[in-house]
Amino acid sequence: MNPTHKPFALPAAERLAGIRRGIEKEGLRVLPSGHLALTPHPAALGSALTHPHITTDYSESQLELITGARKGVQECLQELQQVHQYTLRSMALVGDETMWASSMPCYLPTDETIPLGRYGSSHSGRSKSVYRMGLGHRYGRRMQTISGIHYNWSLPGVSSEEYFALIRNFRRNAFVLLYLFGASPALSPCFVEGRDHQLQPLGDAKKALYLPYATSLRMGRLGYQSDAQSSINVSYNGLEGYANSLHKALTQPYPAYEQLGIRNPGGDYNQLGTSLLQIENEFYGTIRPKRTTQRGERPLHALRERGVEYVEVRLMDLDPFEPVGINASTMRMLDVFLLHCLLSDSPPDSPEEIEQLKHNQHMVAERGREPGLQLQRGAQSVSLVDWASDVLTQCAPLAAALDATHQTSSYSEALAQAQALVAQPHNTPSARVLEQMHRLHGNSFEQFGLMQSMWARESVLSLPWTEQQQAHFEHMAHASVQAQKDIEAADTGTFEEWRQRYMDPAVLGCCIQVYKK
Repeated sequence: MNPTHKPFALPAAERLAGIRRGIEKEGLRVLPSGHLALTPHPAALGSALTHPHITTDYSESQLELITGARKGVQECLQELQQVHQYTLRSMALVGDETMWASSMPCYLPTDETIPLGRYGSSHSGRSKSVYRMGLGHRYGRRMQTISGIHYNWSLPGVSSEEYFALIRNFRRNAFVLLYLFGASPALSPCFVEGRDHQLQPLGDAKKALYLPYATSLRMGRLGYQSDAQSSINVSYNGLEGYANSLHKALTQPYPAYEQLGIRNPGGDYNQLGTSLLQIENEFYGTIRPKRTTQRGERPLHALRERGVEYVEVRLMDLDPFEPVGINASTMRMLDVFLLHCLLSDSPPDSPEEIEQLKHNQHMVAERGREPGLQLQRGAQSVSLVDWASDVLTQCAPLAAALDATHQTSSYSEALAQAQALVAQPHNTPSARVLEQMHRLHGNSFEQFGLMQSMWARESVLSLPWTEQQQAHFEHMAHASVQAQKDIEAADTGTFEEWRQRYMDPAVLGCCIQVYKK
């Protein structure tokens, strides 16, 4: 056990019962050939701009399915399942596309052929497409096609200061989740075409590249990373420091992006702005503090005005062995883990520790199942197995408390499964991906991904579905289309005037107020 760890002060059962979790799940639309679908967002799914549950992420070909914030794990999973059912049923009526089951993308066309998300003619809709154009210029479109699951989590009565304590501990222990749930140890060779990499061929180099002990290439150096953003020295020691460092990145011009310019000589937009970050969402991280925004409000302004409302966990790979990409046991383990991060001692971070955490993340993403792997903890070198076992042992009373609250044993069972995986790396999702690729698919990443995608599609389509459910989702789709039309009709002025107002540093807020709930 960690000698500095103190016993938890457990929240009351009614607070534990008030935990809310929501899911945002990304996934590429693919053809039966395993190639990226280049068709528009299916019309039956409604407006990607305004639909509350079905939108697109970076690309027009990249669906994002969203649940509400739910008090029950099963309730949240059931909602995600129903959104999948409507989405896949709607796609099946007009063609044979499906959702790609893996985090690392399917076979991709040339970079400039990957279609950007389109959101209509309104100023806010156009800004979303321009933002994506900027991401493509800055990082390449291929990187943006990586998909994952975001897990949004809150506990009643938690202050902004306490949420930042959770975030610091999450970043310290995030390697545990990468090891347990990473499911992207291999990728299609097309993804790294023209890029330097240390990946190895898995059999035929044209079929798959991998690292033998990788857990999540998505979260490694080849994944959702940015060298430019490494210059942002974000502190997670409190709302003020975090907000101020983000404010700087959103307002200070960055030479390479200044050279690119906001518009090209023909007048088309290259990006929303020339700062290091165009908008807040461009800042990559394994976890983010979040606050629901009002219409037209910048996320940073919302955070500064009203404090942290919930955290967004961003490091979860899609589980290709689950029809909707995640299961209830994983969600329960996330609940226990986040509670542990919230309730454990959380000393301030430092630039030195932040560098160390980045090192640990890359080590586990690329070598997490390697026997005897050592990570850095302060001045010490610690084995991943010992450190992960220590963290999970500390989680036991929290799993028991959640079980007591919900009159179940499911949380302790989820923790026991996690503990077993620490001792059995061959049973982790990343190891299972490689084993199935080898045993069933001739070491082809694309063949593995396609077969799992087809299996997931059939699994979801075979579930019961009522006329009432169909009517409910059709109504939401129609309402979202009307809502987009209303926004477009209400716009005034030019897009450039709107862009300048939206990008004005004054709308980011400046005065930090301390909110305690």
